[in-house]
Amino acid sequence: MSTAVAEEAVPPATGESHPNQFALLRQRRFAPFFWTQFAGAANDNLFKFAFTVLVTYQLQVAWMQPAVAGLVIGALFILPFLLFSATSGQLADKYPKDLVIRLVKWLEIAIMLLAAYGFFGSNVPVLLACVFLMGLHSTLFGPVKYAYLPQHLNERELTGGNGMVEMGTFVAILLGDVAGGLIVAVPHVGAHWVGFCCIALALLGRLAAQWVPPSPATDPGLKINWNPVSETWRNLKLAHGNVVVFRSLLGISWMWFFGSVFLTQFPAFAKEVLHGDEHVASLLLVVFSVGIGVGSLLCEILSRRHVEIGLVPLGAIGMTVFAVDLYFASRGLPPQSADMGVAVFISTGAHWRVMADLALLSLFAGLYSVPMYALIQLRAEPSHRARIIAANNILNALFMIVSALLAGALLAGGATIPQVFLYTGIANAIVAGYIFLLVPEYLLRFFAWVLSHLVYRFRVRGDEQIPSQGPAVLVCNHVSFVDAVLLMAASPRPIYFVMDHRIFQVPVLGWVFKLAKAIPIAPQKEDPAVYDAAFERSAQVLRDGDILLIFPEGGLTRDGQLQPFKGGVMKVLERARADGLEPPVVPMALTNLWGSFFSRIEAKGAMAKPFRRGAFNRVGLNVGAPVPANQAQPELLQQRVGALLAQG
Repeated sequence: MSTAVAEEAVPPATGESHPNQFALLRQRRFAPFFWTQFAGAANDNLFKFAFTVLVTYQLQVAWMQPAVAGLVIGALFILPFLLFSATSGQLADKYPKDLVIRLVKWLEIAIMLLAAYGFFGSNVPVLLACVFLMGLHSTLFGPVKYAYLPQHLNERELTGGNGMVEMGTFVAILLGDVAGGLIVAVPHVGAHWVGFCCIALALLGRLAAQWVPPSPATDPGLKINWNPVSETWRNLKLAHGNVVVFRSLLGISWMWFFGSVFLTQFPAFAKEVLHGDEHVASLLLVVFSVGIGVGSLLCEILSRRHVEIGLVPLGAIGMTVFAVDLYFASRGLPPQSADMGVAVFISTGAHWRVMADLALLSLFAGLYSVPMYALIQLRAEPSHRARIIAANNILNALFMIVSALLAGALLAGGATIPQVFLYTGIANAIVAGYIFLLVPEYLLRFFAWVLSHLVYRFRVRGDEQIPSQGPAVLVCNHVSFVDAVLLMAASPRPIYFVMDHRIFQVPVLGWVFKLAKAIPIAPQKEDPAVYDAAFERSAQVLRDGDILLIFPEGGLTRDGQLQPFKGGVMKVLERARADGLEPPVVPMALTNLWGSFFSRIEAKGAMAKPFRRGAFNRVGLNVGAPVPANQAQPELLQQRVGALLAQG
């Protein structure tokens, strides 16, 4: 274990440390940080939107036409992410994160004081400078924001914590935009009030930051490289060192590409396609933000409080389905007069389909993004986690820029806004499919999630006994052909299975187990080469610090009873000791699977009678306390698994 990992003050995974993700708002390790980032996001958007409205409707600026004001402000805000993300990632790794957060909040106060001066004097150059500086503020805060969570939340809390942060961010964006538009519209004094409000929000954020608990530096000896180009390249190489993490970064950046297409087109979509006024455009933003928030919060419920990347393909499917349906919903709208208000808009039934599509595609975007963020936080090396988040911010900015350019090119080429949505939905299916084929773990976890939620009602007890770090050996009874898939769904970490070589010949399941890199084993007398190779690969899994699972019965039960355990587990442990390892052995028992479609209860064998016992049948997994490697004997392990089976 690295020193950085050892120093991280992550609470133990107690399993029931709090009833749900909202309870984190009552805990100091999360609440001050949450309200700090909430105030910052709200301030960003209140300031930007009020400034956009000011130069679009109230000020006459000859050198910046209203039509391009939003693009200029957006570009200035994104520019610091490209220039300074690499540096900000280094700072977040080198210094305590609570110190960095408080310094960033002091910077925000200074920027908002300057912005208030700009609003009081209607000084557009000063306000444009403040847009750039607020982009710098967000650039500095971004790596801290996501690197802070895994230092204070355990694995079972990480998905819920990320869901709360994503929900809070989009609610803050929504409130900031609404408040900025309303306040700046107040005759004569609106701009002054915006200045005061920005200062007040910055002060509130700094006050909340005062209570952020100590968050030690993860790499205090890091030497800062101030060259953004070389450091950006170094950060991308760091991220690329872990294939799953790097491709997850690309997946998140694609989500920002996807979301930017919709967010940037809402005003024009509301005016040109829906024939609504500016309030209808705001309504679309509200619907989109609520969808993201709900999807983010649902992640903890649907993932059983684990980092469940099986939700990512589900999110990608929903994003494509409802983006494509939004195209068809937009084509079938009845003719309307221009500048339709919100009341008239929502009174038309066809518009409800449009709003439902927007709400659902954003909900699925929340399901897509939150597990990816949590996976990056969990799998990235703690010593350079913030720099990997910084690399993600750079990629996000690049993808958003490309999104704007491609959407603009499509529109300039004669495409309609609904057609742009359609092309984006189709592209999402292609890109997501490509990512999932590159990283089969997403598809495997999705398959496991579907089986454990939609085919069976799967209840897991004691999963906190599975070690969150380091090598371990799991032993479990073997009841059905889908045992391994259910065990995938139960474990927060990837599992390498040692399985009878004949199971790889089963249609579909054999393909799944090959994707999962399961280790085939055959009796020594039948195929000595496969037998020896299985134990060598098993030893390598433990040397790599991963989890190995063995079915010690040697095959599927034919009568539903626990069969005698064979000695393979002892051979694995002997090889581990030769490598200087003492992996704990965790006993597990699958319950109520005997008699299911995938078990061998039928005389003809498994999978002979379709829909046997019906869908949504309750099955379970009981996980026992780990047994030290030096005490693990087949008889003792069989006794432990038998006792877990008796619990039902």
